[in-house]
Amino acid sequence: MRTVTPIQAHPKVRLRLLAAHLKQAKRSWQLLVLFSLPLAYLIIFQYWPMYGAQIAFKDFIPVKGIMGSEWVGMKHMTRFFGSYDFWRVLKNTIGLAFYHLIVGFPVPIILALGLNYVRQARFKKSVQMITYAPHFISTVVMVGMLLQFLDPRTGIVNQFLTLIGVDPVHFMAKPELFQTIYVLSDIWQNAGWGCIIYLAALAGVSPTLHEAAVVDGASKWRRIWHIDLPGIMPVMIILLILSMGNLMQTGFEKVYLMQNPVNITTSEVIDTYVYKVGLISDGLNFSYASAIGLFKSIVNLLLLITVNQIARVVGKESLW
Repeated sequence: MRTVTPIQAHPKVRLRLLAAHLKQAKRSWQLLVLFSLPLAYLIIFQYWPMYGAQIAFKDFIPVKGIMGSEWVGMKHMTRFFGSYDFWRVLKNTIGLAFYHLIVGFPVPIILALGLNYVRQARFKKSVQMITYAPHFISTVVMVGMLLQFLDPRTGIVNQFLTLIGVDPVHFMAKPELFQTIYVLSDIWQNAGWGCIIYLAALAGVSPTLHEAAVVDGASKWRRIWHIDLPGIMPVMIILLILSMGNLMQTGFEKVYLMQNPVNITTSEVIDTYVYKVGLISDGLNFSYASAIGLFKSIVNLLLLITVNQIARVVGKESLW
């Protein structure tokens, strides 16, 4: 026999609960207004554009619109997979993404652990300010600074190399150096900002654990390994999962600004390739560019789900 709940049996109860919720919402209208702003942002700029993703499966013609364009299925995906640029662009994107993850992910952790053991407050605050200040520099300005620093004639780096007897190097004209320059400059810009999260996590580690470890004669390295790292491990896992979810999102602006005809063999990634075939090429291949972007998003989604499941099984920490 099916059990009937009181709410199902009495419609008046549902009305009373609805009235109670509306009354509570009225009392907290300020919070609802604040919440409506990010909600509207997500709907307008994140969810509503998903409607246009269907042009990846159509021969989109602006005059006909999205619904009026002809459905072609996987035509554009197949074209991309079979193109000459597919493996080169995919290799550059994955290589740059993993290089950035492997080198860049531990740096904020190491910086936070080091600052956590600094006892001089003035020195600690100075290092924090100096390290996270570059985060507020715009991408255009950052790339402009890189080009000035690495200029083969007037750049400060090559001037230093000349002083020690080394010939000047045209860094931006060497394809093999592009990924290193990109990753190291990104670490310089964002490592200090990223360490703030880990410093907050370290502040939540119980001081009694360190006091007991000091009494037992544990060194700082032992305390870091057995107390600090396990204490911030949940935060590390969550941030790693989020990083894997954006692994293919290498960023368009910085890569595009650092590109030149000489280093294009290693600097062409999916984001810049989509921009060129979608907006710069003569044909304005909106459908083809959308198919490539959709492919990248699908890969990011699969990576996010996979890493989240692995973290859930192994470390019992996950996003869901």
